Amino acid sequence: MIYDVQKIREILPHRYPLLLVDRIISLSPNEKIEAYKNVTINEEVFNGHFPIQPIYPGVYIIEGMAQAGGVLAFVSMFGDNAQNTGDKIVYFMSIDKAKFRNPVVPGDRLVYKLEVLKHKGGIWVLQGYAYVEDKLVAEAELKAMVVDNTEKKAQK
Repeated sequence: MIYDVQKIREILPHRYPLLLVDRIISLSPNEKIEAYKNVTINEEVFNGHFPIQPIYPGVYIIEGMAQAGGVLAFVSMFGDNAQNTGDKIVYFMSIDKAKFRNPVVPGDRLVYKLEVLKHKGGIWVLQGYAYVEDKLVAEAELKAMVVDNTEKKAQK
């Protein structure tokens, strides 16, 4: 199962410059997901972080992991048709055990690998890893929940 950025945009509400997943490489519902983000010098964040020695921010790495986890949760709960989400959205609940091991720089392909640790109802606990060329650059345990998207409901 491979999703390009257009399919990801159907599932996630994020848009440029904060859509941090370019492609889903593999997905096993209720189990695991692998995705990636191509980090380029053209990213707005490099105007300030840091212009002379650009480093991709750790918070963006964690957010990218969370977005990949959101795709995993949605597809696991509603199938791969975004129309089945029932006006839901994924909210972050916590980040635990976050570690940053190596810097990520322009030109890197940041690969996110997440696996489900626990799942009950709309609550998901995921172990996330981020790699560049098979080298671990970050890891974290993420907790999220799928809830009603009150903005979408208000528009109806």
